[in-house]
Amino acid sequence: MTSPDTAVHAALRPARRWTRDRWLTTADELLGATAAHASPGRSLIRLPGPVSASGAWSDGLEGYARTFLLAAFRLRGEDGDDPAGLLERYADGLRHGTDPTHPERWPRIDERRQAVVEAASVAIALSETRRWLWDRLDQVTQERTVDWLAGIVGTRGYRNNWIWFQNIIEEFLASVGGPWDQADLDRNEELQERLYVGDGWYSDGHGQDGRRQSFDWYAGWAWHFYPVLHARIQGGPVPERHADRLHAYLGQARHLVGATGAPLLQGRSATYRLGMLAPFWAGALADATPLVPGQTRALTGAVAEHFLAAGSVDEHGLLPVGWHHRYDRVRQLYTGAASPYWASKGFLGLLLPPDHAVWTAEPETPEAWHDDAVVPLRAPGWLVSSTPEDGLVRIVNHGSDRLMEHAVEPHADDPFYRRAAYANLVSPQLSQDAIAAPVESHVALLDADGAPSHRDGIDRLMLGDHVATSWSRVHWLDLPSSAADGAAATWASIRRGPRLVTASVVRGRFEVRIGWYLQDVPDGVSGNGTDVDAAAWPRDVGPWRLHVGGWALAAPDASGLTVETGANWVRVVRPDGLSSLVKGLTGLGVPGTRRRLGADPLAAASATPWLRSSLPVTAGEVGAALVVLTGVPSPLDLDAVESVTRLPDAGRTRVAVRWRDGPVDVVEGPTGPVP
Repeated sequence: MTSPDTAVHAALRPARRWTRDRWLTTADELLGATAAHASPGRSLIRLPGPVSASGAWSDGLEGYARTFLLAAFRLRGEDGDDPAGLLERYADGLRHGTDPTHPERWPRIDERRQAVVEAASVAIALSETRRWLWDRLDQVTQERTVDWLAGIVGTRGYRNNWIWFQNIIEEFLASVGGPWDQADLDRNEELQERLYVGDGWYSDGHGQDGRRQSFDWYAGWAWHFYPVLHARIQGGPVPERHADRLHAYLGQARHLVGATGAPLLQGRSATYRLGMLAPFWAGALADATPLVPGQTRALTGAVAEHFLAAGSVDEHGLLPVGWHHRYDRVRQLYTGAASPYWASKGFLGLLLPPDHAVWTAEPETPEAWHDDAVVPLRAPGWLVSSTPEDGLVRIVNHGSDRLMEHAVEPHADDPFYRRAAYANLVSPQLSQDAIAAPVESHVALLDADGAPSHRDGIDRLMLGDHVATSWSRVHWLDLPSSAADGAAATWASIRRGPRLVTASVVRGRFEVRIGWYLQDVPDGVSGNGTDVDAAAWPRDVGPWRLHVGGWALAAPDASGLTVETGANWVRVVRPDGLSSLVKGLTGLGVPGTRRRLGADPLAAASATPWLRSSLPVTAGEVGAALVVLTGVPSPLDLDAVESVTRLPDAGRTRVAVRWRDGPVDVVEGPTGPVP
């Protein structure tokens, strides 16, 4: 068994290997591999892989812009030294891409909305390389570039991190004498402040009900990355407000990277991979980080080594869509083959000169890698549990849902946002059947046919040092292949369910996951007026059984996932010692396992342990399970919890969890009528 001290020292080895020269070499290798995929005029880089919803033309621009960003960091950091001819390569592309008569021209912003995103990368890259590229361009190309970028001026409708694309582009335009509009910036400023929720966290947009609960790595690689680059275009320091927020964010985000360098796998655009390092480098650039230089070096080096060792760069030297190796189901509709090159943001550290303390300081383990800890992140509604000995970071999720659909629109749970928990060494299951009928890290009610319910928006109840509680209206998704007849002429319909309360009690690697549902008030008489969703869809009246799903483990083939089962528990074990256990504590006595092929981005085969009640549950009836994900070879942990007890309270459900080593945690349910 590895000792914590040994694990800490092992975590420093990547930092010693990932010197600034190693980062530089890796950037050159990535840029070199993409050169062969450039069009003759070098304005479009078309990489092998899926095509985004914006189309292949837009994807070619994306390939140019995102690799240009990487080239710009490399060139600026080396004071214009250019052994590979990158300046000529990207200047050629700029000439042809902005020429409205050229067959390889770029789509204008009014032709492809995605051009807004890529134009921001072009603007940053032009600013960072201005002395060596922009200032030496012919006047015609400069004017055409200004015209192409100016398509952003006066546009509106940006509702999330996209406001920073407009800010960046217009700031660059202003710096070269181009058009810009103060009204755009004022509007974006107002939205930015509305989406800031505190502790350095931004919600990347809000739902149709106005809730700001879209939390993921975008808080760092967009909301905190762009203010630093914006200040560099202006030629001044990062404004104090943004520096303070970046500092606060990094104080929390450092807990989301495990001691082996694996970051939390949660949220959209996971295929950007190294992009999640952008705020850590931005903090060093702006002197706005709680990490000392040696800790920044250790964390960034460990993450880089994790991804490269896992196969994130393929045999052709390219970054395919996926998390580790290629896996297209990680993508969203806007993801194309060049999208992974927003990993370029993770090379922002190359702007730090060779004599910067990040590169010269002795690597030092971040504090979060020293001891087991449970840390509440109140803004996103997460409890983080980290165990440095096995490199695991887990969150229980009681605040992030990214519910963008209207409540009456048929929708499945988003596997990247609405699971009960996420971690850095396991993944949500992404096959179609897994999304239609979620099992892993999920608390659900099972209908008469055994179909699991889906979670709507998360309503937070409490988040303490060891206990988090939330509730959500649940529904069942009836697809054409479902046993249910459906209730409308749409691709799917839903049946409404009750409010399901979920609670997590976390101590070290142990979590007690609890669920119960609440008795609804009659339709149309809720505390908030008529229940809108009651008017659209029928109510499922039950009876229902309760389901608690554990963590899904992945392996190259099914033989690498051993299932062990007892009377009220089940555990999946891998040869490397990683294991996933669920044990019934009260109300959950039927164990099982769901095996899948092709559902997991980490490996071909996967297995998820689960527990269910044998009989239907009634309103207020509590089901509880011990849920354990660990990489440390250990006993079965079956006796970690001494008891789970319902406490007497006429007004609400209260549950006491007594741990074998003494602590007692109390879970308190909601009071008052159910909305």
